[in-house]
Amino acid sequence: MKKGKAKLKRQDFKLPESAADLKWYTFEEVLAEAMKKKGFKEAYERERRRRDLADQIRTSRTAKKLSQQTVAKKAAMSQSVIARLESGDHGVSVDTLSRVAHALGKRVEIV
Repeated sequence: MKKGKAKLKRQDFKLPESAADLKWYTFEEVLAEAMKKKGFKEAYERERRRRDLADQIRTSRTAKKLSQQTVAKKAAMSQSVIARLESGDHGVSVDTLSRVAHALGKRVEIV
């Protein structure tokens, strides 16, 4: 065993007997604590920006009453690419973003 680290045993933990014995945390409390950890804030902001971009694309498309299929056709790509882009779960290349922006009557500015 490494010096300074105590090995915990099952009997060292007392399970709560009721919900009243639990400590509940809000999302804001958990996020505030996580933001203190090295690298978390930057990763969180990158993820938030990617999700915001996905929302902007979806909002722009729906405001123009266009289907994913229509945008995909205008951008010369498959509908599944538009769906992945709008999900916010995947990164996107500048080329793909530019083609989709053009199909929506927008342009990409890198600042």
